[in-house]
Amino acid sequence: MPFALHKGSIRLAGLYLAIIMSISIFFSVTIYSLSINELGRGLRGPRSVIVRPVGPGFSEEIKNDILRERSVLYTEAKERVLARLIVINIFILIGGGALSYYLAVRTLKPIEEAHEAQNRFTADASHELRTPITAMLTENEVTLMDPKLSLQDAKRQLASNIEELQRLSALSDGLMRIAGLENRTLQKMDVSLQDIIDNAIHSIQTVASAKFIDIDKHPKKSNVTVHGDSFSLQEVFTILLDNAVKYSNKNTKISVNIQKHQNEVTVDVVDRGMGIPAKDVPYIFDRFYRADSSRTHQSVQGHGLGLSIAKDIITKHGGTISVKSTPKKGSVFSVRLPLVKD
Repeated sequence: MPFALHKGSIRLAGLYLAIIMSISIFFSVTIYSLSINELGRGLRGPRSVIVRPVGPGFSEEIKNDILRERSVLYTEAKERVLARLIVINIFILIGGGALSYYLAVRTLKPIEEAHEAQNRFTADASHELRTPITAMLTENEVTLMDPKLSLQDAKRQLASNIEELQRLSALSDGLMRIAGLENRTLQKMDVSLQDIIDNAIHSIQTVASAKFIDIDKHPKKSNVTVHGDSFSLQEVFTILLDNAVKYSNKNTKISVNIQKHQNEVTVDVVDRGMGIPAKDVPYIFDRFYRADSSRTHQSVQGHGLGLSIAKDIITKHGGTISVKSTPKKGSVFSVRLPLVKD
C-alpha cells in the first residue's frame, strides 16, 4: 500500500502541476500579447511620421534605414519577451513540481496514517481473536485424546473454555464500542460532572472493596457542569478507576481530584500502584497496547482497549487525557474538559 500511496502522490502532484502550469501559460500568453501590442506601437509606429516627406535631406534611404532598425528592434524585443517568459515558466515548472509533490504528500499523509492505523488495528484484532481460539482448540484436542478423561477433567476443560469465551466476548464488546464511537454522534447536553464521577465510583466500588481499596473524591461536592454525553463520560471515568483498581495493591487508596479553572475542569485519577515505565507511557493510549513488562505479576486480564476508548471519547468532547507515572509509586491520569460558559 505505501507504493500505491506513493503513486497516488505522484498522480496528485501531476494534477496540481497541470493546474499551476495551465494558469502560468495562460498569463504568459496574455502578457506576451499585451507586450507585443505595446512594442508594436512604440517601435513600429506611428509609421506615417517617417513615411511622409519632412523636408530636404530626409532621403528615402534614411527612411528605409529607420524602418529597418525599428523592425529589428521590434523583432529582438519580441524574442527577449518570449525568452524571459519561457525561462519564467521553466522555473515555475520546477518550483511548481516540487511544491505540488510536497502538497500532494501533505494531502495524502492523513490517509496514509489512517490506512496504517487500520492495518495495525486489523492485525492486532486478528491476533487477539486468534489467541484464545487457538488455546481452546488445542486444549480441547488434548482433552479429547485422553482415553482416561474423567468427568472432573471435562468440567475443568469446560470451565477453561468459558473463561476464554468470556475474554472473546469482552474483546468483541470493545471492538463494537470502538466502531460505535467512530460512526456515532454523541448526544451532548449540559451535565453534572459530579454526578458522572459519583456514578463511576459507585459502579467500581465492589471491585475496589474486594481489594480493600478506598476511593476518595476531592472535593466531596463540586458544582461543575460540562457539555457532553453523560453515558460516554461515565464510561471514561469507569475505565480509569477500573484500571487504577486493577493495578493497585491491596489496602491502598485511589484519589479523584477535581480542579475547576477559568475555562476548563481537570479531573485527576491518582493511584498508588505499580506505575508505568517511561518507555510505555507514549503508547499507553494505543489500541491493544498493554505495558505487560511492568505488570506481569498482576495477572490483569484485558486487551488494551479501555484507555483507547477513553481517549476517543474525551477527544470527541473537545478535551484531552494524559498520564504521568512513576514505576512502583503509581500513576496520575488527567482528564481536561471545557466548562459550560455561564
